[in-house]
Amino acid sequence: MHSNSGPKSVWIGFDPRETDAFVVTRTSLIRRLTLPIPVRGLVLSALRQRGLYTRPTSRRDGRLWDDISEAPMATEFAVSRFLVPLLAGHLGWALFMDCDMLVRTNVDRLFRLCDPSKAVMVVKHDHQPTGDTKMDGQVQTRYARKNWSSVMAFNCGHPANKALTVEMVNSLPGRDLHRFCWLKDEEIGELDQSWNYLVGHSNPEIEPDIVHFTDGVPSMAGYEDAEYADEWREVLTRWAA
Repeated sequence: MHSNSGPKSVWIGFDPRETDAFVVTRTSLIRRLTLPIPVRGLVLSALRQRGLYTRPTSRRDGRLWDDISEAPMATEFAVSRFLVPLLAGHLGWALFMDCDMLVRTNVDRLFRLCDPSKAVMVVKHDHQPTGDTKMDGQVQTRYARKNWSSVMAFNCGHPANKALTVEMVNSLPGRDLHRFCWLKDEEIGELDQSWNYLVGHSNPEIEPDIVHFTDGVPSMAGYEDAEYADEWREVLTRWAA
């Protein structure tokens, strides 16, 4: 049960409005892998078809709205990310990542850093955004442990993660899930800041392993000159060639 062995998988959030971002995250990750780790997209329509995602959502002012949380959803995978241990079969380690990232290393290194006594491994940011919007005009929400859940390595076989049921994921407010309400504090392991480097927020002296364009990817207006934008565009250009 408390083992660092077993299968490994990677799950990347997918949102049809951010296809370029997803392509860069997936391509940059796969091209640095040295082991055959499966990399899958977390697609909301597929999860709904399987009956795994049943949360009621609506549209307000053209934005996706979570009726349970009574709050806007910046992406289609805002809540579905918490289904990853179940999707991975409650075995081994499963890494979830937002789609607005650039992977600059072999993520098997991250798996090797995971503490088998922990239920999840995250970068424990103290991120308090100052702006009111992000990305393409999405509302910038504030909640406890913000951005901890944007890179999560789940210890799928850990007993504490058994509480993360389909029913829980589909019924609790998103803010409770994002603060890891089903876990005790000591069950949340810590990764180095390099594994979720927040562009424009993290200490620029850090050499990132995973760059996170949390405010907006370089293809969005206003973010063309963000840190690591040239590396991001190079991956997208080579993929499209």
